[in-house]
Amino acid sequence: MTGLQWQRLAAPVLVVMILAMMILPLPPFLLDILFTFNIALSMIVLLIALYTLKPLEFSIFPTVLLMTTLLRLSLNVASTRVVLMEGHTGPDAAGKVIEAFGHFLVGGNYTVGIVVFIILVLINFVVITKGAGRIAEVAARFTLDAMPGKQMAIDADLNAGLIGEDEARRRRAEVSQEADFYGSMDGASKFVRGDAVAGIIIMLINIVGGLLVGVIQHDLSLATAANNYTLLTIGDGLVAQVPALIISTAAGIVVSRVSTEQDLNQQMLTQLFGKPQAIFLAAGILALLGLIPGMPHLAFLLIGGLLASAGYMIEQRTKAEAAAAQAAVAEEALQPEEPVEIGWHDVQIVDQLGLEVGYRLVPLVDRAQDGELLRRIRGIRKKIAQDLGFLVPSVHIRDNLQLKPNSYRILLKGVVVGEGEAIVGKQLAINPGRIFGTVQGQTAVDPAYGLPAVWIETSQRDQALSYGYTVVDPSTVVATHLSKVIGDHAPELLGREETQQLLDHFARQAPKLVEDLTPKILPIGTVQKVLQNLLEEGVHIRDLRTILETLAEHGGRTQDADELTSAVRTALGRAIIHDIYGAAQELQVIALEPGLEQILMQAVSSRGEAGAGLEPGLAETMVKDTQRAVQRQTEGDLPAVLLVPPMLRSMLARFLRRAAPDLKVISHAEVPDGKSIRVTAMIGSGA
Repeated sequence: MTGLQWQRLAAPVLVVMILAMMILPLPPFLLDILFTFNIALSMIVLLIALYTLKPLEFSIFPTVLLMTTLLRLSLNVASTRVVLMEGHTGPDAAGKVIEAFGHFLVGGNYTVGIVVFIILVLINFVVITKGAGRIAEVAARFTLDAMPGKQMAIDADLNAGLIGEDEARRRRAEVSQEADFYGSMDGASKFVRGDAVAGIIIMLINIVGGLLVGVIQHDLSLATAANNYTLLTIGDGLVAQVPALIISTAAGIVVSRVSTEQDLNQQMLTQLFGKPQAIFLAAGILALLGLIPGMPHLAFLLIGGLLASAGYMIEQRTKAEAAAAQAAVAEEALQPEEPVEIGWHDVQIVDQLGLEVGYRLVPLVDRAQDGELLRRIRGIRKKIAQDLGFLVPSVHIRDNLQLKPNSYRILLKGVVVGEGEAIVGKQLAINPGRIFGTVQGQTAVDPAYGLPAVWIETSQRDQALSYGYTVVDPSTVVATHLSKVIGDHAPELLGREETQQLLDHFARQAPKLVEDLTPKILPIGTVQKVLQNLLEEGVHIRDLRTILETLAEHGGRTQDADELTSAVRTALGRAIIHDIYGAAQELQVIALEPGLEQILMQAVSSRGEAGAGLEPGLAETMVKDTQRAVQRQTEGDLPAVLLVPPMLRSMLARFLRRAAPDLKVISHAEVPDGKSIRVTAMIGSGA
């Protein structure tokens, strides 16, 4: 606990100490220690900037920039006080560090020192700080413009089951932190520019003030005063500007590099020196320049030879790696195949779920190449298990040379139920319905939801996001499509085996309930049919305890799956209504016109629900009225829900399923107590 308290006090104490240096006099020895600490701190900051993989890993940098600038200015004030008070005693009056910078670095010549100091300030002020500030300003603007698109991409991954709530929350926080970071860097760069201006002003004040103090107060000659105070001032300025230049360089590195999985050193080695052809060409140009009369032959020919040697070594290493990879492939291909007797393993059983890909999509599903799609499919199965309440079968993936190179298709029990196209190396920019510009690329259609889209280059991603597109990679395109297909066909994926596994899993929590239900009361096939009915109507089966208890209660009276489904829906009424309306107290629904409702009730009563048939003209009118009502509800941003008597619910749900796929049909028995009902549309009224 004490350690945590000291950590909380560290920052305030540091700030107070820095401010105290501006007021309290410091001895020369302490100045030496603080100047050395300032140089060491700037080196640490530069090295951290070199080894970070992305700017957010050093998110405290804008605050560090302010603190180091304040530290340098405080040291300038403290050293100025010592220089003006003790400068008449000699060049070591302000400590050994300032003396070393004033004598060793500029040879004791204050004219050279002034020139070097001004050059360092100009490099810092005009080149590094101004460039870093401009990059931070542009990055901040583009980051803010791209935030809506990035948020939509995160929501798309979450809805597709590719990521969980925690990962989505982390990504949203990272997007927000990125915008805050570049905005802070844009402002923090002004600190360094102000520091450079302050350095020039402080130098002029020290020189003029030193001459006045030395000549007037200490009776020194003008030449002696100029030599002492100017050298001390130059040393003071240089010992402050060198760390300032290092910190500015670190700021430029942080904001100018692109986030990758490599640090700056690895990027330079792989990208700058990864092309032997470029190195050979540079070596040849230097060699030609070295042969021109009047040129420094030794320098040009020496560097040209070194570059040629480096290029040769890189080329040989690249060839050796390629040859080793080819040899490994050839050795694997030449392995003799042992004759195998024909057996039952040659009989291919149809897979529940299958994914076939063209040869260009193989890297997405290749374990050896760390295929991204494999991880996403695992995430989809986990997300669907959490949402629906059962584990869908594994997806069997294979390549198919008969498909187009960029095509894929999704199979359910051997039958194609979805197909599309994904281009490796590009990104799919999906138009969600409202964009602020267009991007150039290959026109396409989102295979999952049929939205207009464009295949773009990766370099266009930020531009597309800023225009409002939802940008996804090829793996996400396939994974989203697969997730939608699985969700649409969930009832067919809940087979007898999956049902038994679900009951076995639940039996660990409630063994007596499962033991009493099946097979004593209901066979496993009836339980499976009830669960499939619920999934068909968009009701999750996560609350398995309520479902099984209801089946156990009504299973002794009837074994009809439709009647049992209605009883289970009534028991799950609160969950069904909450999934549709949330916590709303008023339920805005579509209802049947009383006359039509009476006709349907009579038809069901006389011929039974299974045999109830409608006159063709009446059926057509109902379908048209339903479609109009659903459209009005959707336009009004209201859920499309039809409220009917319990006797009609099952029949109307089946009848209207194809005509209005988005319509939910609920019964009065499913509405929890305490909820009010408001009819917003009527079927059969002719309106």
